[in-house]
Amino acid sequence: MMIDWAQVTALRDQVGADDMDEVIDLFIEEVEAVTNRLRTSAQAETLEHDLHFLKSCALNLGFADFSQLCQRGEAMARQGHADQVDITLMLHSYEVSKQRFLSEKDWRLRPACKNP
Repeated sequence: MMIDWAQVTALRDQVGADDMDEVIDLFIEEVEAVTNRLRTSAQAETLEHDLHFLKSCALNLGFADFSQLCQRGEAMARQGHADQVDITLMLHSYEVSKQRFLSEKDWRLRPACKNP
C-alpha cells in the first residue's frame, strides 16, 4: 500500500479539513528540503537522523511505502551500513508517493455526503 488513506483521513479529522492543505504544504516543504539534500550530498554522519525525520513525516501523512524504506535505511545507518542504503530507491518512492497523493487527495479527502 503506497498511501495509507485511513491515516490521512485521521490526520485531516485531527487538524481539521480547513487546515489540511497547510499541513500538506508544510510536509512537502520539510520533506523536500531533506530529500534534496540527500539527492545532492548525502552524508553518512547524518543519514540516520535524516531518515528518522523522513520516516516520521511519512508516517504522519500516510506515505506507507516511503516510510518503510526510510525505516529500513535508518536501521542500516544505525548499524554502520549507511553506504548500503539505497537512497535512489527511497527518493523514487517519495516522488511516486507524492504524485499519487497529490493526484488523489481531493477526492479521497472529500467529506462524506450526508443525507438530510
